[in-house]
Amino acid sequence: MGLIPQNYLDDILARVDIVEVISGYIPLKKAGRNFKANCPFHHEKTPSFMVSPEKQIYRCFGCGESGNAFKFLMRYERLDFLEAVEILARKAGVQLPQSKPQDYKTVGLATRLFQVNEIASSFFFSKLRSSQGDTARAYLLKRGLKEETIEFFKIGYAPAAWDGLISYFRSKGISLSLLEKAGLILTKETGGYYDRFRNRIIFPVVDIKERVMGFGARVLDNTLPKYINSPETPIYTKGRNLFGLWAAKDAIRQADRVVIVEGYLDCIVPFQFGVHNIVASLGTALTVEQVRLLKRYTNNVVVVFDGDKAGELASLRSLEIFIEEGMDVGIVSLPSGFDPDSFVQRYGIEEFKKMILAPEGFFDYKLKNLVRNNSLDKPSGKARIVNEMLVTISKFKNAILKSEYVKRLAEQLDVKEDALFLELNKVKPDYHYRATNSNECQKLSCNPTELLLLRIILQQPKLINEVKSGLSISDLQDTDIGTVLEYIFKLSAEGRTIEPSSLLNHFSEERIARIICECSLSQGDELEDKERILKDCLRRIKAQGIRLRRRLLHEKIKAAQIAGDEELVRNLMQEFHELVKSDLSTSGVLS
Repeated sequence: MGLIPQNYLDDILARVDIVEVISGYIPLKKAGRNFKANCPFHHEKTPSFMVSPEKQIYRCFGCGESGNAFKFLMRYERLDFLEAVEILARKAGVQLPQSKPQDYKTVGLATRLFQVNEIASSFFFSKLRSSQGDTARAYLLKRGLKEETIEFFKIGYAPAAWDGLISYFRSKGISLSLLEKAGLILTKETGGYYDRFRNRIIFPVVDIKERVMGFGARVLDNTLPKYINSPETPIYTKGRNLFGLWAAKDAIRQADRVVIVEGYLDCIVPFQFGVHNIVASLGTALTVEQVRLLKRYTNNVVVVFDGDKAGELASLRSLEIFIEEGMDVGIVSLPSGFDPDSFVQRYGIEEFKKMILAPEGFFDYKLKNLVRNNSLDKPSGKARIVNEMLVTISKFKNAILKSEYVKRLAEQLDVKEDALFLELNKVKPDYHYRATNSNECQKLSCNPTELLLLRIILQQPKLINEVKSGLSISDLQDTDIGTVLEYIFKLSAEGRTIEPSSLLNHFSEERIARIICECSLSQGDELEDKERILKDCLRRIKAQGIRLRRRLLHEKIKAAQIAGDEELVRNLMQEFHELVKSDLSTSGVLS
């Protein structure tokens, strides 16, 4: 965070209003001096997310997530700190200091890999528009893609040569080992390298920050493998990203629904014709990371199954991760032999829209498929259906939903509800995770007196000098609170204003941020008679510190006695008696 001077960060925060920033993403309602909303970082029905226009910070009293405007953008948009600063600087009209252009050799590996991928993407795109790409471009146009769509998604072409990309990068003086780390080239058994992608259409895989992470490559005919993809690299993990999300995220928020398909063209073709809230899973089972990424934009999901995959039990099981996350899942099953691309080309986009606007509920769809594949005339068939459906029902967190689905299952199979509930109680859901968030439902484990002391200082900065004269940082048991106080003392000595939103810029540790926000934005009224409470806090902290040192000394004395070191015992005993006297002088306030 030291790359941008603190005064620039303070200036940005002084010019932007956190309420305006956050309300651009979630609806806020006035609640006294503050604003409230359902927390965007964990599932809840009762609003516990509070935003303070006075303190210019936010805090969720449910999961503990807290911070200033920079932190909100980082968490909500998954940005790094510098990116969040740049966005708010533009909004505030603050000109950031210009840094020297970075050479790719002097920056971190991740940055260099993104730069290499960007160069490769431009190379592939230029080749598609050259004479070498005539056949590939004709193929895309024949598949129904428009020129503007090709340009929007930066679709390219990898020439047939074994070293086309290698030669291009060599001409730029870029190390081939870096291309290998990016997954763009492969090593020969005899030594040297060759291009991974050759004579294929190239689909850049872009993250939500619009950086090229990797590539997918399709053949121009029916040879196999039809697709090859970038391997996992330090910047690309397939299970953490979704194709097209960078282009779809705003439409997903607006529609409050996301459509999930499988392949590149299955996403691009509907997008071209107006279905902009669509992403592709790239042919892999959805992961917790992908689901949580989507949940930032909507709680409603429509999964489109290709005709040849509709009803596959393994595919349905993989979708139960949405249920675990409290999301609503609908299913669209296309006719046999069709995928979204071919369906739109044959029947038109309006028919596709009708289907995704009226999906079948996940529960009904799975039950229908199980009934079709198991005989209801045999008890064993019913048992198989029950076993599968109860695992699904167990993953719903809402008791009313569970009860309703058990009732519907009993009616469909003509079995008793009581029997199903007995079986349901035996089910141990195979959750993909046990906690929704490392912060959620965890309370700060802090010394309450030290936390109260910090709260008073943040509410009444003029009392800082009294704390400095009456307390040493070493008296504190909580090192994080001590770190915050030490920095506050420094700011005070420099004559600078103590603002919670500005303090947060100095600390990257999550626990320290939570401590600052908890002390600054507590539920309930502000403290009264702060000076009296402060003096009481100082005496208590002193007394607690002395008693802690007494216990430690007592343990050292016992160890010295066991070791037979009489001189050390005498010295420790003298130190112990001095502490006892100090404790007696402060203990009155604790009685």
